[in-house]
Amino acid sequence: MASEFERNLEKYADVVVRVGLNLQPGQQLLIGSPRLDALTPLEAAPLVRLIATKAYQLGARLVDVLWGDDQLRRIRLQHAPTDSLHEFPMWQVTAVTDAIKRGDALLVIYAHNPDLLNDVDFELLGIVEQTRAKNTSPIFGLLTRNVTNWSLISVPVSGWSAKVFPDVAPEAQDARLWDAIFEICRVKQADPIAAWRSHVGQLVNRSDYLNAKQYAALRFTGPGTDLTVGLPSRHVWRGGHRTSEAGISFTANIPTEEVFTMPHRDETEGVVTATKPLSFGGGLVENFSLTFAGGRVVKATAERGAENLRKVLETDEGGSHLGEVALVPHSSPISRSGRVFYNTLIDENAASHIALGNAHRPTLEAGESMSDEEFVAAGGNLSAIHLDFMIGSDEVDVDGVRTDGAAEPIMRKGEWGFSYNSSFQAIRLGPA
Repeated sequence: MASEFERNLEKYADVVVRVGLNLQPGQQLLIGSPRLDALTPLEAAPLVRLIATKAYQLGARLVDVLWGDDQLRRIRLQHAPTDSLHEFPMWQVTAVTDAIKRGDALLVIYAHNPDLLNDVDFELLGIVEQTRAKNTSPIFGLLTRNVTNWSLISVPVSGWSAKVFPDVAPEAQDARLWDAIFEICRVKQADPIAAWRSHVGQLVNRSDYLNAKQYAALRFTGPGTDLTVGLPSRHVWRGGHRTSEAGISFTANIPTEEVFTMPHRDETEGVVTATKPLSFGGGLVENFSLTFAGGRVVKATAERGAENLRKVLETDEGGSHLGEVALVPHSSPISRSGRVFYNTLIDENAASHIALGNAHRPTLEAGESMSDEEFVAAGGNLSAIHLDFMIGSDEVDVDGVRTDGAAEPIMRKGEWGFSYNSSFQAIRLGPA
């Protein structure tokens, strides 16, 4: 008889294939991507095998995996010639972009030990991460345009469980992290697919309300934060599900609690203080704040990881401007867990957040069909990076600023501050 863990792992695989990817008969599936340094971790093998089984049962033609190992990044930074750190395995980018353009589904497993590279030279790490961002930008461009159905998930890996659950016996840490992932991904509910159907519908309704408002700006206020984020004309709020060029509805992030849109790249003003640590590229940035003027970061401070943050801002011209603003209620399942997960995929769904770097073209009306020049002229930001960090909490309010300057409550103390007449939209999850 299968254990509870085995049953939940199989349900998780089902959610990934049917809700996240919405894999269609006849599609191929590629698992792994060099974007986000998200080659498939070896620890994910049991889940990957279940996903492959379910994919083939749904009619997949081929399931292939790009495997990776976090330790190889550390080894490279410790021993590789410094002048080689600008080199990148472009065959990985070619493999993934070819798969996306062919219409294959793509699954990305994002999971790292947040402390793995704490003692490495930040200057060297910055070189590697900037090189990765620039060389993998074609992948990001295709995904933000939803060329195919794709999804991003996570699994426990060595070192990460200990970081999240330092108060738990070492032999039980992985089990606790798995249990937390099952909980926040609605896997432990009696019918996870039905739970996701309802949840996605609610996110769509929130997006519809905000799209009807077409606010000129959002204002965030709270401890250490007084930030006004301008919104471009014809911005589009999205949340819960996306639709690929082939018409396949999918959920790009598992878990997801956000509704999000595009800021105007030149219209963010004020100061914002992060409410959670930022983990990326194997390093941590903690207790940091950014000051914006004319849409651009003009000052950045951090108690830890300041040099790493500076490198991000210097990636390219768009790296110091915003590409996303997202709203998440403080009562989300991730927030209720009371844990910081040191994993952007999960932590960003615990709190409202903004992102430095590239903007999602579908968050602007007709954005996918615009040239780069037209997109920038309309307020869109272009960059090789897209880095989310959390700015929401139960002490942060958000107001929508109308075109006449009047403000209306959107969130109060981290919770939704508006009500609406629900026009619940049933989202189809399963083969089209």
